[in-house]
Amino acid sequence: MADTVKRGKAVRYARWCCLPDNDKVPIYVKKQCSQWLDIVYGRLSGIFVDDEAYRRVCQLLRLMTHPDLGTPLYDSLEDYAWLFIVAVLCTKTRKGKHRYYQTALLEICRKNYKTFNSGVIFVLLFLTEPRFSRFFSVAPDLKLSSELKLAIRKIIKSSPALADSSVFKVMRSEIRCKLNDSEYTPLAYSNDRMDGKLANAFLADEAGAMDAYPIEAMRSSQITLADKLGIIISTQYPNDDNAFLDEIDISKKVLDGLLDSQRRFSLLYEPDQCFLTDDQWMTDDRIICQSNPVAIDNHLVMDALLEMRSMAVLYENKRENYLCKHNNIKYKGLGVEGYVEITKVQACSRPRDLEFWRGRPVYLGLDLSMSDDNTSVAMATVAGNVLYAAVFGFVPADRVDLKSKKESVDYRRLIKQGVCFSCGGEVIDYGFVEQFILSLPERYGVNIVQVGYDRWNALSTVQKLEAAGLECVEIKQHSSVLHSPTKLLREKILQKEFVYDENKMLEINFQNARCTEDTNRNKYVNKKKSEGKVDEVVALINATYLVEQDMLFGHDSFVAQF
Repeated sequence: MADTVKRGKAVRYARWCCLPDNDKVPIYVKKQCSQWLDIVYGRLSGIFVDDEAYRRVCQLLRLMTHPDLGTPLYDSLEDYAWLFIVAVLCTKTRKGKHRYYQTALLEICRKNYKTFNSGVIFVLLFLTEPRFSRFFSVAPDLKLSSELKLAIRKIIKSSPALADSSVFKVMRSEIRCKLNDSEYTPLAYSNDRMDGKLANAFLADEAGAMDAYPIEAMRSSQITLADKLGIIISTQYPNDDNAFLDEIDISKKVLDGLLDSQRRFSLLYEPDQCFLTDDQWMTDDRIICQSNPVAIDNHLVMDALLEMRSMAVLYENKRENYLCKHNNIKYKGLGVEGYVEITKVQACSRPRDLEFWRGRPVYLGLDLSMSDDNTSVAMATVAGNVLYAAVFGFVPADRVDLKSKKESVDYRRLIKQGVCFSCGGEVIDYGFVEQFILSLPERYGVNIVQVGYDRWNALSTVQKLEAAGLECVEIKQHSSVLHSPTKLLREKILQKEFVYDENKMLEINFQNARCTEDTNRNKYVNKKKSEGKVDEVVALINATYLVEQDMLFGHDSFVAQF
């Protein structure tokens, strides 16, 4: 590949984002930039940034005029917009030279020109896509959906090379490109059916105010297309049930390596988890920078945001709007933090080693959930001051496909990997779980010292385990009890004194886990405020509780090893 792309603004911005000491950029933007730079510099096979497509984009941007500044868009676009446009439109597969990214996700605050930059992409698509292409925008109502139409219209009318009636025709309900008979139509979720369309590209604007139907309907229309694109943009919204949260979660799992690449390019401008506690938003300007990339160099925008922040600090009724729309923070989620950064957890993984476990005294932690939900068993032991663990998940056999789709987790792959087991039908077969526990001494050659459990949904199983000769210990699921093992497990991970048998399901659970504090600052993993299933982490904390108790008060064999 020629050096044209490498010298361009997109690569320059991506490299700046990846600087180790750059705390103005959130972690997931850094991860996306790092992965895209691997493509730019040829470190990934089968994917490349097409220099010819990049030159074409640059030429067209020189022909397009910024409607407010009166200068060519080539000289007027923000740095993040260059990255978004070049990555989405110019990254190709070597086989067939199709666009590599099929979903482009942009989580960014208001007044960062997100809709305008989407309009730029659509004008570029108008001029580069095949004949008879169709483009759509979907939004909660027609007025919001038409914002993209307004942005496209302003660009066309401001650009002499495009304003000629032989190039574009701007109509009341659509825009047509006469050069290749392409058309764009804004749709409103409240008025229009989304089915029956064929969308070469679509934009879901303010996805945080919609459910999944409009996005999935647009995606369904693209099944037969090789070059398809869905752009999903929004700020955060205070509600817990919207399509954007799912899209963000999928993107994070992809960037964390917990899901196979789904050909997504995601710029998630939201503050890192470490900034979401102790009301740091009130004073730390880095939160503004991480969620508002335009504010970093635009002093007018930064000053306006600082003024809005001061009002939100003084008046609580202004906080929800400020935090959601200008910091990408869900207001009711304040006080919640991630448990352990996922890369720290993944560094503790090792291949499964049955020989290691033979003859070891182990503690089991159980999380026996509702009968139609996930159940987990964690096995932990200590050797040389290191906490070792193997964790197993169980799901209802007839709900595997439904759960895979709903949770964006490939349970069938996890089952094939041997870290998850399907049992029962629509509900968990607790008999299977009980037999699995009782088979561990034979399967792994271990000696089960104790089994720790929460009373919820566990009494019947515990009675059967005790009848089989196992000592079972109730662990109250209260912050005063769970704080210490939660803290110990986190410290072991950060000190690299924790090792677990490789388990993608456990990693997904760690990535989902969120902690809260009680009034005494005791921290614990909160299932309700976590971003998905965390049962394996809860089971592991229960096992760690037993280890810690015997470390402090119990068996000499364990005390000597700690």
